[in-house]
Amino acid sequence: MFKVVARDFTQEYERWIDALEAAKSRIPACKSWTEDIRIFLCDELIWLYSREHKYPKYIGAGTYDRLARLFIQETLEADANSVDIEAEGMDDC
Repeated sequence: MFKVVARDFTQEYERWIDALEAAKSRIPACKSWTEDIRIFLCDELIWLYSREHKYPKYIGAGTYDRLARLFIQETLEADANSVDIEAEGMDDC
């Protein structure tokens, strides 16, 4: 379970892609140097964005690689589901 935490915002997500999109959508609202956006996996901080750094930081050894693999896996699963839905729609014609 991924948890996105920002000022005045906390939301939990099942998928990494959803959590990442939610965190990235909060970046324009992050205007102060003291504000940040965090993503936690269970209770472990894995992603951090703040105005102090040009790019978001992946926290922990091997975290970027692990999340990249998870991103690819979730994307492939979502594509497979959309193909299945399209195929079902074609059967109705």
